[in-house]
Amino acid sequence: MNTHVNTSASRSVKAARSVSAFRSPKEQKRYWLLLTSLMMLGLLSTYGLLVYNNPVPVDSPSFIPVVERRIVAVVAMLIAAVCQGLSTVAFQSITNNRIITPSLLGFETLYSTIQTSTIFLFGAGTLVSFTGTGPFLLQVGIMVLMSLILYGWLLSGKYGNLQLMLLVGIIIGVGLRSVSTFMRRVLTPSEFDVLQARLFGSVNHADAAYFSIVIPMVLLIAVLLFVSAKKLNVLSLGKDAAVSVGVKYQPSIIYILILVAILMSISTALIGPLTFYGFLVAMLSYQAAPTYDHRYIFSMALAVGFFVLTTAYFLMYHVFDSQAVVSVIIELFGGILFLIVLLRKRAL
Repeated sequence: MNTHVNTSASRSVKAARSVSAFRSPKEQKRYWLLLTSLMMLGLLSTYGLLVYNNPVPVDSPSFIPVVERRIVAVVAMLIAAVCQGLSTVAFQSITNNRIITPSLLGFETLYSTIQTSTIFLFGAGTLVSFTGTGPFLLQVGIMVLMSLILYGWLLSGKYGNLQLMLLVGIIIGVGLRSVSTFMRRVLTPSEFDVLQARLFGSVNHADAAYFSIVIPMVLLIAVLLFVSAKKLNVLSLGKDAAVSVGVKYQPSIIYILILVAILMSISTALIGPLTFYGFLVAMLSYQAAPTYDHRYIFSMALAVGFFVLTTAYFLMYHVFDSQAVVSVIIELFGGILFLIVLLRKRAL
């Protein structure tokens, strides 16, 4: 009898000590329902972007080429969702702050400065012809290098801290933005129009010629982040907690920052600036995935990011019949959400 009681008590203790990524089976069921629904809606929007309102009849030989051109935009949306979603979630985890994003620390400003200085120094013809694998990798390399210098020095340094990194990043961004504004003022109207089209984030900027390089890089880094999910679970608790369980804090932070910098640089160079898109995706993912486990948060971020982009483009093109830059609308909602969260928290 005593043996039976002890066995039952032991099982109860083990059940009480078991750790789950969700607080209850109800939350877990809700998570999978939301994830599946977002994936299905994203695929439905993708089908609409590829097939709906196609000016060429289905039985026409030109139907497939039109769909193939639209596939380029869809692939660019998927790349943006992976880059912005995963990098923002990872960055907020290692900085223990769900307000700041890597976009706020100079990627878009540096991209704008590169584009502006190119047309300022060499003319519109050079900017238009500034395409190809070489220029693309050059832009990515410059952004990765500058971000690693900033992050490595200010965040993981001996005296570095989050507030200093954020302050210096904003100051550098303001400085680069001032230089870009000065150069734009002396451009001719025609040159300014060419430049302005480059400074709005849009999947239409994506060139399929880059996909053979971009897709393997993005997939590799995404896998590395998913593999590092358990380590991110610990890093998100703070430096003291991470060190207490044996995590090498500084090397781990630098490693994650490198992955984040590469993803953000690829997204910005391929599509253009998307300042608040990553923040919007991350905030929605936290609400839809009430868990600490980054494997589930990353998965939700991918589903949310792809759903937001595909649905926004489908509604803008085929419901509102507008060719306006969709990123402006996404940035507007993302910026409003950022202000709401900031005012509610009353702190960075």
